[in-house]
This record gives sequence, C-alpha cells and structure tokens, in this order.
Amino acid sequence: MNSELLEDVLASDNLAQAWKRVKANKGAPGIDGVTIEDFPDHARAHWPAVRQQIKEGRYQAQAVRRVEIPKADGGKRLLGIPIVMDRVIQQAIAQVLTPIFDPTFSESSFGFRPGRNAHQAIRQVQRHVKGGTSIAVDIDLAKFFDTVNHDVLMSLLSRTIADKRLLRLIGRYLRAGVLVGEHVQPSEVGTPQGGPLWKPPSSSKSTWPKAKLHP
Repeated sequence: MNSELLEDVLASDNLAQAWKRVKANKGAPGIDGVTIEDFPDHARAHWPAVRQQIKEGRYQAQAVRRVEIPKADGGKRLLGIPIVMDRVIQQAIAQVLTPIFDPTFSESSFGFRPGRNAHQAIRQVQRHVKGGTSIAVDIDLAKFFDTVNHDVLMSLLSRTIADKRLLRLIGRYLRAGVLVGEHVQPSEVGTPQGGPLWKPPSSSKSTWPKAKLHP
C-alpha cells in the first residue's frame, strides 16, 4: 500500500514535469479566466497557499467549464475544462499514479496508456490471425466515462492507495461540478473528460514557475 503519495505529488520535480505537460497541451482557460500565458504569475502569487491547503486537506477543486465537441457521428462529446491550476495538480497526480497502476493492466490493453498505441494493437491482432484466430471483436462502451460510479472508482483506488489525503483530493476532483451557463451543476456520476487526471502523463521535464514549492 502507498501511504505517503501526496508528498510525491507535491515534489518540485514532479510539479515541474506536470507544468511542462500542461503548458505543451495549451488549451482554453477554466472558469477563473487564467490562461496558460498568465499562469506563471498566477502560480507565484497563489501556489504557496494552494500547496498548504492540499497538504491540510482543505483544497477545494474548482468546477470545470462545459465545452461541447462535435463528433463524427453527429453527436457531441461533453468536455469539462478545469482551471490551469487544477490541470497542473491533476497532471502531477497522474504522473505518480500511472507507474503504480499501469503495470497491473492487461498486456492486451493499448488505449490511453503511455508507450502504447493503436498500431501496436493492430499488430497484435495480426499475430493472432496468423496463429489461426479467425475472429476479432471490437467493443465500444457507450458513454463509459460519463457513467463511472464514483464510489466504485474510489473503492478500487483505495485498495492500492492508502494515502487518505490523496484519495480525498481525487474525490474532490470527481465531485467538483460543471459550470453550465451561469450555474454549477453537481457531478454525481462520471469522470470529467478534459482534465489530465483521466489521461496518461508525459515524461517530459521543464521548470515550474518559481514559487516556494519546496517542502
């Protein structure tokens, strides 16, 4: 079990790597209006207080901004855009959790995993076909991310993560809510697509904005 992961999340090197990834992804601002370009100054002013709030379990994740992305089939994909500060924190969490959970996944799993891609999946299917397999099944779970049960997800995470502070922080991101128009709607189910916590992290490195980030 991992009981002190929050310190790894808040480590300066990990935060620097997280900021590098978020900065490279660019993206629109969240509900606070702070842009990627504005964030270094914002971090210098606010990060020490945010860091202390996270360590004490008082940090409240901000609601995400609703964005609708057209899909090829005519439907719409609903994304939730977190504020840049929360994107950096989520990315820092993902970088710590991925090395813990990724090795436990199936060798036949290729989607949204670091170092894996669709081409590798195709090559694996081709090897199976050459080995005599005649059927390949393609399954897509409709609205999977939109229907994730929060209690089930947190229960699964707690089997490996013993750090209750980190679990609490992840739970707050799940329940942060969505700003639709002028009103925040509660997040009672699903994971808010659009945040780095639900994506594989990058291995790139950079310099975190120069605030007081040391323990």
